[in-house]
Amino acid sequence: MVIDPFELGRVIAFLSLSFIIALFLTFSVLRILKKYRIEKRIRKDGSTPIYTDLHKHKEGTPTMGGVVIWGTVLFLTAIFTIVGRLFPEVIITISSVDIPLRDLDFLSRKDTYVPLGALFAAAFIGIADDVLDSFHSKGGMSVQRRLTLYTIIAAIVAWWFTFKLEFDTVAVPFVGDVFIGLWYFPFVILVIVATSFSVNETDGLDGLAGGIVGTSFISLGVIAFIQERFDLTVLIAVIVGALLAFVWFNVPPAKFFMGDTGSMSMGVMLAIIALLTNSALVLPLIGLVLVVESGSVLLQMTSKKLFKKKLFQSTPIHHHFQAIGWPEHTIVMRFWIISAVAGGAGMVLMLTA
Repeated sequence: MVIDPFELGRVIAFLSLSFIIALFLTFSVLRILKKYRIEKRIRKDGSTPIYTDLHKHKEGTPTMGGVVIWGTVLFLTAIFTIVGRLFPEVIITISSVDIPLRDLDFLSRKDTYVPLGALFAAAFIGIADDVLDSFHSKGGMSVQRRLTLYTIIAAIVAWWFTFKLEFDTVAVPFVGDVFIGLWYFPFVILVIVATSFSVNETDGLDGLAGGIVGTSFISLGVIAFIQERFDLTVLIAVIVGALLAFVWFNVPPAKFFMGDTGSMSMGVMLAIIALLTNSALVLPLIGLVLVVESGSVLLQMTSKKLFKKKLFQSTPIHHHFQAIGWPEHTIVMRFWIISAVAGGAGMVLMLTA
């Protein structure tokens, strides 16, 4: 593949612009969250004694910070779509290169309609959950209700992939594209729901989910760029830039938390981009830490139900490491390293197998 310098420059420019805008947006979001007391509440009903003891000092920290991420995506998408379509022939010159404004518009039916639509649908459900969790005495939505709502989003996306985009194969490493026909519909639902809830499980320590999801998006971004899905790559760059700004304020001690509006929407987006790049079967490797986190919860539940015995002191597994004495920043940094290595391995596997 010959790298297109314009497209590479567009990706880098949008990543940088997204980072800067998200940094400035964070200050306004933090003021609003503090003003309306949209804060983290720690369970004190005795159902999670280890978690409560480890995290009681975090109660009152603003949550719903994921607004910064998808808010930046919404802002940049809207601005460059409007400008690019109202003034398509206007030329701007950057470093002696003439660029028509229409070439900066990255909203496209092929690459970005579906992920953007699902992102905002998931984000608004997450907002409702975060607000309920902050103000309702019984906390946020039940697991069953959340599962139902996100499955509905996944089913709509599955319909689009199956009947509009006519996807019917999955890429299997070392085998090639395998035809699965209409089984692609439930496959999409499974990938989206599993990924979104896995990101949500991972969002439990300062900086943890933001860094892990960021490395996963970077891996998928490289895959999308090599596949010459340039509008999709620009969208990923915007997300990564906003995530970097979020992590800037979310590293220990966190100024605010991502909340469900961030974790669930990022999970949905991650899954859809993996599907668009035909990388869904490699996603468990790219997002290895996400798999381990959600897997630890399932193993704990199964062991307690079948054998009346806990495998871990607390789950997801990052809480287990906290309980045995690992400092929070140590867990976060080590999980980041694992995520970066796994993301690189998944990227190489996808591009070479």
